[in-house]
Amino acid sequence: MFSKNKIIVVLIFELINCFPVLAQDTIQDTKTVFHDNISKNVDYKNNRLNYRNLIAPAVLIGFGIISLENDGLKQLNFSTRDEINEHRLNHTPLDNYSQYMPAAMVYGLNAAGIKGRHNFKERTIIYATSQLISAAFVLPLKHITKEERPDGSNNLSFPSGHTATAFSSAQFMFREYRDTNFLLAISGYSFAVFTGVYRTINDKHWVDDVVAGAGFGILSTELAYWLFPKINGLLTGAAKENKSVTAVAPFFQSNSFGLGLIYKF
Repeated sequence: MFSKNKIIVVLIFELINCFPVLAQDTIQDTKTVFHDNISKNVDYKNNRLNYRNLIAPAVLIGFGIISLENDGLKQLNFSTRDEINEHRLNHTPLDNYSQYMPAAMVYGLNAAGIKGRHNFKERTIIYATSQLISAAFVLPLKHITKEERPDGSNNLSFPSGHTATAFSSAQFMFREYRDTNFLLAISGYSFAVFTGVYRTINDKHWVDDVVAGAGFGILSTELAYWLFPKINGLLTGAAKENKSVTAVAPFFQSNSFGLGLIYKF
């Protein structure tokens, strides 16, 4: 029989072992240091969409989708939940907050003088874009798949929105600091893994929900960096022409619907 610590370790390795390709490939990109006071010199080469960076999220998402119909992978969901329930692991609401920690750290570090790749406006555009993309993936799939949560509270289990937010935030931190401090850059993943693990311990999600959520989160941030030059160009061009720009997009978090509004004037 597994001990409590072994169960948590197994859950952590379920997540970590799915995306080793990501860090290995992304650190091969061109390394350039960016400071808040030189936004006009942003190197858009680092915002190109590298297909190698899509391998990890594709594997994670693929695993999650296949698990919806594969009996063997479904059994992993049930056996993991059985082990958690058997050892009565403590529930905690911290996963509601840990999902945002990597992004909060990016802003906190910049405020403390430890600069990332982009200035305040640029990284805000990127992060907001990643969250809107993530919501665009997660919300429709929850209603299409209609997977029941482990605790039976509703049929909006797949994929995990908390985990998607956590990994999009961790990937955001990685992209901002990988060129200046690699160890600092990957530290955000600890919060992301914690969030995913405790979504299962809290009986809110199955393993496949969490794995797929991690994939959608990473993918959302990669797409946000790729789209940033285009979005920034539109906003900058509109500002030069003294025109206002308004963008509205749907948003979903913690079973609540809403709209995201960006207004540039």
